[in-house]
Amino acid sequence: MPAPGGGAVDTVLVVDFGAQYAQLIARRVREAHVYSEIVPHTMAVADMMARRPAAIILSGGPKSVHVPGAPSIDPAVYDAGAPVLGICYGAQLVAQQLGGEVAGGGRGEYGRTSLRVVGRSALFAELPVDQDVWMSHGDSITAAPPGFRVVASTAEAPVAALEDPARRVYGVQFHPEVAHTRRGQELLKNFLYGVAGCRPSWTMTSVIDRSVTAIRQQVGRAKVICGLSGGVDSAVAAALVHKAVDDQLTCVFVDTGLMRAGEAEQVEDTFRRQFQVDLVHVKAADRFVEALAGVTDPERKRKIIGETFIRVFEEVARDLHDARFLVQGTLYPDIIESGTKDAARIKSHHNVGGLPDDMNFELVEPLRNLFKDEVRTVGEELGLPEEIVWRQPFPGPGLAVRIVGEVTPERLEILRAADAIVTAEVKRAGLYRELWQSFAVLVAVRSVGVMGDERTYAYPVVIRAVTSEDAMTADWARLPADVLERLSSRIINEVPGVNRVALDITSKPPGTIEWE
Repeated sequence: MPAPGGGAVDTVLVVDFGAQYAQLIARRVREAHVYSEIVPHTMAVADMMARRPAAIILSGGPKSVHVPGAPSIDPAVYDAGAPVLGICYGAQLVAQQLGGEVAGGGRGEYGRTSLRVVGRSALFAELPVDQDVWMSHGDSITAAPPGFRVVASTAEAPVAALEDPARRVYGVQFHPEVAHTRRGQELLKNFLYGVAGCRPSWTMTSVIDRSVTAIRQQVGRAKVICGLSGGVDSAVAAALVHKAVDDQLTCVFVDTGLMRAGEAEQVEDTFRRQFQVDLVHVKAADRFVEALAGVTDPERKRKIIGETFIRVFEEVARDLHDARFLVQGTLYPDIIESGTKDAARIKSHHNVGGLPDDMNFELVEPLRNLFKDEVRTVGEELGLPEEIVWRQPFPGPGLAVRIVGEVTPERLEILRAADAIVTAEVKRAGLYRELWQSFAVLVAVRSVGVMGDERTYAYPVVIRAVTSEDAMTADWARLPADVLERLSSRIINEVPGVNRVALDITSKPPGTIEWE
């Protein structure tokens, strides 16, 4: 996956050994204005080097280097020409493969730990001798390989950091990518700038410039259509393509009947009036709801919605004299979660794993390599209004995957009304920008309640609110009690068909942010 638009930009490969924090490492590298991408540990070293990486970072991982079948990497990577930094499991792998010793079954270290720098090192340049770091390991490096020197230690880890400057191979037992390692980002910058010589050229302005060039090269003078959903991803993708090809672009807003309250009006106002983009509004609610009739499996929902979207776009394209290109707001986490041959599928995103095999479009995906925070920055640079750029993420399949069970017109109206109350109250409390997502879920079961001294048999609504940096991991939000009280009272009193409100207090993992 090349850097968007190609051109002169340094690339760092993050080799994933199944780490909880592999995505976070990639994000931290990008925060240092260096482009990064995640690759599987099974990738051949020749294929890695074909991407001409400025550096390679080996992630942590849940396994022990001693267990049968533990993930590994071809040791040729250490002499391939790019500097290498191993983190946690990655550092242990460096030690084991190059002749050091890794002991298992010790006490390990977990959480905040005091570290002491015991030698001069490019990694710790201008950092204090004593600092707090975040540890999470059972095995420990007990002896550095020949040619390496130990440059930091803790009470339980005599080799907390090691390096061989001649080969430009480094390792740290702790996690510099997490916020609890307070000087961790500085250490990563020391590696990126001081060791690897990376240039801080990955900025959103440069992303826009490269993307515009790449889009023009891809589409030439052909017509392009873009599916607008009302969410930030498709909006930014549309604005970026419009900047590249201007009146070659036609945006298509498909009213699926699965949208939030006021969605259609906001999309029309932004793109038809503010950006003066040619916008086709297709009212297809009956078509989507009919296609979903009787379907309860979430994967089938996503695939049905994805295929129906494509068929609608194909019909519009024929009216536009067969537009060849379809713009989508696919993001990097979409690619990861939908699964590849090297990664398990968590769920199919309707614009990735849900696309039909026989579609007649060539995809234009200018955001494919970006995380959500980067997309928002691109949107601001392009002049999109704040209410679009900072809208909380909304799933492409819309409310269909927030109804656990069959999608019906009645359930959609109930959920739409409840969701609007959640948004209004979260904004009223000043929490909207603090939360990654906050929304309502309708569980298609009925429970007994009492309203006005009479028995009711109605739906429960679940409130889901989370904090996150990139949706790869998330924590449930501790909403104030008065906010929860208002949410419960308003939903039950104002939304017919609901007699119970619950709160989801599950983090990701083990849950996902969306229920389906």
